[in-house]
Amino acid sequence: MTGGGSGTGQALGAVLLCGGAAVWLVGGRRSGARRAQLLLAGGGVVGAGPPGWERVGGELHRLRARLRPEWWALAAGLVLAVLGTSVVPAVAGAAVVPVLRRARLARCARRAGEARGEAVIVLCGAVAGEVRAGRQPGEALLAAARDSGGLGGGSAAVLAAARFGGDVPGALAVAAEEPGADGLLGLAACWRVAVDRGAGLADGLDRLEGALRAERDQHADLRAQLASARATAVMLAGLPSVGLLLGTAMGADPLHVLLHTGAGLGCLVAGGVFEGLGLWWALRIVRGAEAL
Repeated sequence: MTGGGSGTGQALGAVLLCGGAAVWLVGGRRSGARRAQLLLAGGGVVGAGPPGWERVGGELHRLRARLRPEWWALAAGLVLAVLGTSVVPAVAGAAVVPVLRRARLARCARRAGEARGEAVIVLCGAVAGEVRAGRQPGEALLAAARDSGGLGGGSAAVLAAARFGGDVPGALAVAAEEPGADGLLGLAACWRVAVDRGAGLADGLDRLEGALRAERDQHADLRAQLASARATAVMLAGLPSVGLLLGTAMGADPLHVLLHTGAGLGCLVAGGVFEGLGLWWALRIVRGAEAL
């Protein structure tokens, strides 16, 4: 089994080496031809095709944009399955895909919420500026909403209420239920106070904008302080892979031991469970600190 795994690894390395040499030759020839054309043309713009390396880089970039990050785990599992002549890495890679997908979706949702919060801040400042310029609150909201996405999915209801004299605070409260739009509750409160008691809407929105910016900066500073803890947890989670590479470099063939012996399989399962629990616990602590 060890001889088959090493033979497969050598064959794979040879294929990659030949592919790299072919790309280098193609890129080198086209780059040389392009330089010659530039010299003969006196530095003018010639040729339409990009050099070989730029074309390969563009294809890799498009492939990376097309494939989701979680599918790279499956690809790594398939590669390890070929090198180790075992289906265990492929099964493990397939099992990790939904976990990584859930983490990616959560990260995208968090970023969308942060962008929405920033849009709400911009909306509050824009409405305050329009009111100071002499517009009525409804007209100010309509004008400010055209340049801001702070209203999100509830923009139609809010703008309709502002245009036809409806319940603007109620529509803002409904729109504030979307992630990252909590600041719209403050806008609704300022609107209600300004309409019911005649208070200055612009002054209230200025104070609201300042409070939202301060809260955003506080969260950004906290995330920056916790970035080192998150990076440390991820780095520690990757240390077993470094150990496998070192063992392979020393000729110990750790893939064969882990995938084709009973003790190795037991250590692999136990190590995977403990590492997954440790990474989950460390990231849970970081997320809990971010939520404070």
